[in-house]
Amino acid sequence: MGEQYTEQVMKHFLEPHNVGQISDADGTGKVGNPVCGDIMELQIKVDEDRIVDAKFRTFGCGAAIATSSVLTDMVKGKTLLEALQITNEEVTQALGGLPARKRHCSVLAEEALHAAIKNYKERLQGKIKSGEEPAGRCCLDETCQLCKLIAKRSEEIAKKHGTEE
Repeated sequence: MGEQYTEQVMKHFLEPHNVGQISDADGTGKVGNPVCGDIMELQIKVDEDRIVDAKFRTFGCGAAIATSSVLTDMVKGKTLLEALQITNEEVTQALGGLPARKRHCSVLAEEALHAAIKNYKERLQGKIKSGEEPAGRCCLDETCQLCKLIAKRSEEIAKKHGTEE
């Protein structure tokens, strides 16, 4: 076999953590890579701006499944601000490395997490506007730290990976 996977990659591929859906998810991010055909969906449950649960559904290769699995472990218990700062390099490191031609899987994981947090923020803003949530939960004018970091990370991810929001 031409590619060597680490023991951590194999463990997460053969026995992935947090597979499935969250029935009342607060944020969902779905991304795909048209070249390899991998599709990743990540859902998060948020309480007091902290990710209390994360689940994924991935259609793709073993590396895509492993990166999804390890990412869900990495984000649980983190604040949204902490989670937004997770990079694809950190996902790769958590798996003990990935073959060069499979590193795009860690990029998908980073993008799915960002999309789920962005979706959470958009849903929250919609609930505030409709009166379902108290106005103090979000700035609604892009001045809060989370809104600023979402915008900054969107630019960084697009520049780093050549994608557009």
